[in-house]
Amino acid sequence: MAQALTLTPAAANRVGAIARKQGREAILRLSVEGGGCSGFQYKFDLADGTDAEDLISETEGVKLVVDPVSLELVAGSVVDFVESLGGAAFKVENPNAAAGCGCGSSFGI
Repeated sequence: MAQALTLTPAAANRVGAIARKQGREAILRLSVEGGGCSGFQYKFDLADGTDAEDLISETEGVKLVVDPVSLELVAGSVVDFVESLGGAAFKVENPNAAAGCGCGSSFGI
């Protein structure tokens, strides 16, 4: 499926750990908002459920959900969780992004 999204095992493990600590279901919602230094920015939230029109991808029992409007901008992306000396964060590898910024949370099409 060309629109498929992928949640890496590292990201799934991190979402699962956060959800367990909060006593919630392991559902990570990825959405796109206007703003950031490159025009759009990624937003991550733990979701309480899914909507009928959401695209849902599942890795190790953790769901990654994206609404149809955001999906147009992130189709084919891989969501990972990376830890480095600079800190730890979710990272989106977006094949649709023509430009990005140093922080990694903003992109342009």
